[in-house]
Amino acid sequence: MGGIIMQNPIVDMDGDEMTRVLRQVIISELITPYVELKTDYYDLGLPNRDKTGDKVTKDAAEAIKKHRVGVKCATITPNAGRVEEYKLKQMWKSPNATIRGILDGTVFRTPIITSRISPAVRSWKKPITIARHAYGDVYKNVEHRVTGPGRAELLYTYENKKEFRRTIFDFDGPGVIQGQYNTDGSIRSFARACFEYAASVKQDLWFSAKDTISEEYDQTFKSIFEETFETGYRPLFEKLGIKYFYTLIDDAVARVIRSEGGFIWACKNYDGDVMSDMLASAFGSLAMMTSVLVSPDGNFEYEAAHGTVTRHYYRYLKGETTSSNPAATLFAWSGALKKRGEIDGGGALVSFAERLENACIKTIDDGVMTGDLAALCESGGVSAVDYISFISAVRKRLEG
Repeated sequence: MGGIIMQNPIVDMDGDEMTRVLRQVIISELITPYVELKTDYYDLGLPNRDKTGDKVTKDAAEAIKKHRVGVKCATITPNAGRVEEYKLKQMWKSPNATIRGILDGTVFRTPIITSRISPAVRSWKKPITIARHAYGDVYKNVEHRVTGPGRAELLYTYENKKEFRRTIFDFDGPGVIQGQYNTDGSIRSFARACFEYAASVKQDLWFSAKDTISEEYDQTFKSIFEETFETGYRPLFEKLGIKYFYTLIDDAVARVIRSEGGFIWACKNYDGDVMSDMLASAFGSLAMMTSVLVSPDGNFEYEAAHGTVTRHYYRYLKGETTSSNPAATLFAWSGALKKRGEIDGGGALVSFAERLENACIKTIDDGVMTGDLAALCESGGVSAVDYISFISAVRKRLEG
């Protein structure tokens, strides 16, 4: 164990497949040689989630509330194929959605920028941060497969037994229906987190939805954002020289493509999920996207924005060498260590986390990178390496 002392632990949430492998190598090669690592460990791998009835995910979220900082490995959200593959008791919900719901947090995703990779959009000069709402919508939906003719209705029963009822659609044959929800309280927390984050990094904040079509659901988001800004943040934004504005999501997409970047784009849950992947790919690679969940009461959960890299994992199981990109997982750990140091007043831990990030970027800038980045690099002098060689190169620069 290294010499930098941690006063308090971070919540360490293990995950699935190739990212589970990357996590262990990063810890053993880039963290424990330098830091006396303290963690509160939870195994969120799919087999253990199934074994515990997903209680382990809820326990991990409660642990983040206790320790204030957590770092999570990518996990599987099972579909029908995964249920069969892992012989699961049921199709468990997304662990990310479960943790977000318990923490009532907002996810901020930002690309990792390197001089070697030019964004696909030529006008982008600065990172664009996606602020993704972390509650409700399609991730907590109720669905039903309609098998024959009938009427679908929206019914809400108030405590006083008064009912609201409206016909959704009269089916003359098979189809599908879906119900989703959100709460004013969660939307307000989302809005506050976005305005606070924008002020902390001194960047403009955009919010987009589709209130022209969704005259109640999306309109509620729009109204709460406007109210939050006018009653609590307009003077601060004017003082900082930054702006807030709302626009339809289709207009926002067009504006984003024409922009130079350097702002925060707040989106509803599903919109943020999709747009963060689009931005990650356009900036270079989904494996070069950082993600942090921030709760209204000051808790932080760091993770990579990408998935479990299933294809590489199957090759790994066969004993093959893979060129899996560990950068986002590395930044998840450095982000958690940095925040732990900031909260505890541990300057040495903050400094180490920053040096670790710089060593990762320097390695790529020097032309040593995994295959996904090498394929995007337009300049010469590039060495495409496997994940172990890349992590070794990062360690070399960290110690240099």
